[in-house]
Amino acid sequence: MKQNLALIALVVRDYDEAIAFYVGKLGFVLVEDSYQPEQDKRWVVVRPPGDGPSGSGILLARASSPLQEGFIGNQAGGRVFLFLQTDDFWRDHAAMVDADIHFVREPKQADYGTVAVFEDLYGNLWDLVQFSDNR
Repeated sequence: MKQNLALIALVVRDYDEAIAFYVGKLGFVLVEDSYQPEQDKRWVVVRPPGDGPSGSGILLARASSPLQEGFIGNQAGGRVFLFLQTDDFWRDHAAMVDADIHFVREPKQADYGTVAVFEDLYGNLWDLVQFSDNR
């Protein structure tokens, strides 16, 4: 059996501001942005660079109800929600600092690798992490 995690839905306030952040600031690739008339929604998928066509992506899902709006920026209840793995922590950390990405925890060396926590445009927490070779 072969399975993989294809997409994770991330509730956003606005498609275009989310694209501007994930593509413009984080350097993700815009995989798809198509209108779905039957639901009056857009299907917007972004993916980290280098992840390839079969890699996991993020579906930027605009909140469509007051209940969903309440989860924008807090999809994991204040915990780190997503983990952006890199092959060069310091290169990507510097690029993110230059792009005005807000880090809430500075870089540290841990047993599993080098890590720092940043916020996306809505306040969801992410780890930028380069795992050590033994992981």
